[in-house]
Amino acid sequence: MSQLKLYDTTLRDGTQAEDISLLVEDKIRIAHRLDEMGIHYIEGGWPGSNPKDVAFFKEIRKEKLANAKIAAFGSTRRAKSTPDKDQNIRTLIQSEAGVVAIFGKTWDFQVREALRISLEENLGLIFDSLEYLKDHVAEVFYDAEHFFDGYKANPEYALKTLRAAEEAKADCIVLCDTNGGTMPFEIAAIVEDVRRHVSTPLGIHTHNDSECAVANSLVAVERGVVHVQGTINGFGERCGNANLCSIIPALKLKMQLDCISDIQLKRLSELSRYVYELCNISPDKHQPYVGKSAFAHKGGVHVSAIQRHPETYEHIRPELVGNATRILVSDLSGRSNILAKAEEFNLDLDSKDPITMEILDSIKEMENRGYQFEGAEASFELLMKRALGTHKKFFSVIGFRVIDEKRQGDQKPISEATIMVKVGGKIEHTAAEGAGPVNALDNALRKALEKFYPRLKDVRLHDYKVRVLPAGQGTASATRVLVESGDKEDRWGTVGVSDNIIEASYQALVDCIEYKLDKDEEAETIKK
Repeated sequence: MSQLKLYDTTLRDGTQAEDISLLVEDKIRIAHRLDEMGIHYIEGGWPGSNPKDVAFFKEIRKEKLANAKIAAFGSTRRAKSTPDKDQNIRTLIQSEAGVVAIFGKTWDFQVREALRISLEENLGLIFDSLEYLKDHVAEVFYDAEHFFDGYKANPEYALKTLRAAEEAKADCIVLCDTNGGTMPFEIAAIVEDVRRHVSTPLGIHTHNDSECAVANSLVAVERGVVHVQGTINGFGERCGNANLCSIIPALKLKMQLDCISDIQLKRLSELSRYVYELCNISPDKHQPYVGKSAFAHKGGVHVSAIQRHPETYEHIRPELVGNATRILVSDLSGRSNILAKAEEFNLDLDSKDPITMEILDSIKEMENRGYQFEGAEASFELLMKRALGTHKKFFSVIGFRVIDEKRQGDQKPISEATIMVKVGGKIEHTAAEGAGPVNALDNALRKALEKFYPRLKDVRLHDYKVRVLPAGQGTASATRVLVESGDKEDRWGTVGVSDNIIEASYQALVDCIEYKLDKDEEAETIKK
């Protein structure tokens, strides 16, 4: 089998997803990360469709890539035109991309209803466009749009469109499940039949509308496809494209196909998070392989088992894809969870130590009141250190006041917080406004402490979640606040619970700051 090639279309197909928009600068940055990952082809966009993609191809020519080739995407020529006069074809050549991928119709229904031309005319569009491009571009790929639906409707004609591409000397023919409705068993049978009729290397491009995009891609490879298209994190129109973050480790670790190096594979989780960040989307923690919860264990029996043999509840070692085993702590936890968590935080605990059971009892009692530590590991680490007597008190809050005032009915309320803190023997009394009472309290707390701890300026609040706990008391019910914060190197979660939402928020905010100061001091100690 020819070497398997990975073709990323995050910058084109991925940006067609709802809520995703990338600046040219973002696309350049992602392209460099994809190149470092060992991706063979990066589809930069459709230069004939919008000025942003034209700008991308202009800017990417100035960049040096070690592994990847940049591909431009477009369509076959228009009917009643010739390739040399077709604006789309000309724009593809003008992009100066080393690779061009064009799509054409393979489903007779689409030819008649969308293009409104004869089936024979469509074969001419495919052949003419590819033949012309082959004279001007080093590599040309043909994306057979709606191929699997077309094959199921009219296999004879669908195969004719592929033969037209083959006769035009296309370098690769990519079979597309454009509507995402084909099943893996259908993919397997159809790819096998195509290989009996076409000798050109085949590719696969699947969508996830039936939750089968990854499976369909892997089955196609197993049946002889040598070119796999997809996007990072499965971004794409409707339900998304095939997720390369699942396909790549499956190819390398499950099918033993060396599509990228071991070192590159270890960057996969980092790449996933990087693309989420630039797309301004919260990562899917339950995403296979790279998600934060992909190797998270909560039940005490599971934790005890994986400490002896990780294979008992982990299908691969998470470090292979740059992820890590996580031990969650909850009212389901046993001693093994506490000990594993202590080891993770470099804390010295023994299974026979009474403090272990004290911590466990404390957690169960707190979770009974509504606390949740799965998303608040920073609060849990502080809880353990306080129980062990190793937590340093960096500051204390003497008191605070929050005012939320609406002065006129048609204006937004004004939020102001006043706070008094004590650091060492010094007292700082300050006030700040904010976009709401919690933001005002956060601003006031930081303002008071940054005078003593300037590094708190690096802390950013990334997420704030409020959950009303089911106590049946309506607006008087207890609330749980989960805060996700971070600095330039790390992110962490903290939690607070109270029947007063401001108090619950205050607890989570104080833990956030204490955790930051604690970890920075530990880092300084290690350096010394």
